[in-house]
Amino acid sequence: MSERTILVWFRNDLRIRDNEILLEALKKADKVLPVYCFDPRSFTETSFGTKKTGNFRAKFLIESVRELKNSLTQLGGNLMVAQGNPEDVLPRIAEQYKVQEVYHHREVASDETEISALVEAGLWKRQINLKHFIGHTLYHKEDLPFPIKDIPDAFATFRKKIERESEVRGCFEAPVQITIPENFEEGAIPSLADLGLDEPLSDERAIAEFKGGETVGLERIKEYFWEKDQVNRYKSSKTSLIAASFSSKLSAWLSMGCISTRQVYWEIKRYEKQNPTTNSGARLAIEFLWRDYFRFMYKKYGGKLSKNQAETNMPFTGEKKILFEKWKSAETGIPLIDACMRELNLTGFISNRARQILAGYLVNSLHLNWTWGAAYFEEKLIDYSPASNWGNWAIVGGIAVGGKENPNQDVLKQAPELDTQGEYVRKWVPELSAVPPKQIHQPWLLTLQQQKEIGLTSSIYTQSAVRARSGV
Repeated sequence: MSERTILVWFRNDLRIRDNEILLEALKKADKVLPVYCFDPRSFTETSFGTKKTGNFRAKFLIESVRELKNSLTQLGGNLMVAQGNPEDVLPRIAEQYKVQEVYHHREVASDETEISALVEAGLWKRQINLKHFIGHTLYHKEDLPFPIKDIPDAFATFRKKIERESEVRGCFEAPVQITIPENFEEGAIPSLADLGLDEPLSDERAIAEFKGGETVGLERIKEYFWEKDQVNRYKSSKTSLIAASFSSKLSAWLSMGCISTRQVYWEIKRYEKQNPTTNSGARLAIEFLWRDYFRFMYKKYGGKLSKNQAETNMPFTGEKKILFEKWKSAETGIPLIDACMRELNLTGFISNRARQILAGYLVNSLHLNWTWGAAYFEEKLIDYSPASNWGNWAIVGGIAVGGKENPNQDVLKQAPELDTQGEYVRKWVPELSAVPPKQIHQPWLLTLQQQKEIGLTSSIYTQSAVRARSGV
């Protein structure tokens, strides 16, 4: 009897632990062929003039692929790294190595599902099956208390019903040994330059350091829960813009699949068992439910969640484009907006509250197309996830129902409540460091003499500049 070979197509699941497709392939095949394919379409420019993948996330991706390759090698295997369109590359590799079946985790966003369909068609021509697995959500689709088509649109209803009637499955065990085919051609991991990107500059003001890979992701879990006990402060600091504990900072590793949501969930449960008096863990678990919610909404509505044809076809020119460019460049003249955008541009990461502030300002104050902002976040965020990014923006844009915190509040009213002493603004807009706390969020209210004394007379934050500024 001939040996059975299964190709494992890694995408956003760059880990060996709690990875069903890898473990299942090892059970069903004599040899496993792990493959990661760098798709050139992921590094092209969009119609908005933004990149599909910016250098922060690309660097994180390269590090994560390298770590996965090392982990597989330690188990006796390896990772084949290819470059090209997966629908061309994978069928060719499968045929070369006489693969009987290809395993992958199913995606939900339109670009990813279209690629899966193309790969499936290419494999089918060679009489090779593409088997789909579900591995990106906290709750498995088969365990939901409702069919996909009947998922509640309101998050509160979705959450209550799931928490009451569904359970989170346990994690899959880690593999202990991998056998790969003979004449394995591993291929080279591309550099940022190979992908047409520059090396991102580090900024000492960054709230966290993000390095790709499963090992670092697991270390971050350990640090957050046990070494620094930051989860205990999550509930009280989750709306903060600057506190180190305002979030778990696990989102980049989760989005790339270096760790799974189930791993974090069961770490929360272990923490709660040892710390029964705190409910910060439960609050954190809700954020993982949001990730599930947006993925299931994508499954329910398909591309309608992120693609509104009428809005997408709006002219990207004139005064609106000028306003958008100022928003992107942190030149709006609104201190809090510019501070949030500078942090995003210089580090690739901002808090959830900062994301809501930037989105609400673009849509409700500048009255711009929400898809422009979503596309810019797609480029810049190191933890970009299609469902969460476009789903959150769709809520702000008014085409989706979610029930999240209202992003329509006046930014000038929010600013002193979120950044009472102006610490965040001073950190990212240091030219305003001499402005007193009472005026830090509206420096144009200073007298001309006061502005002159602190060197603001030629700034976008002066009285004369604010009169000419739109969207305030």
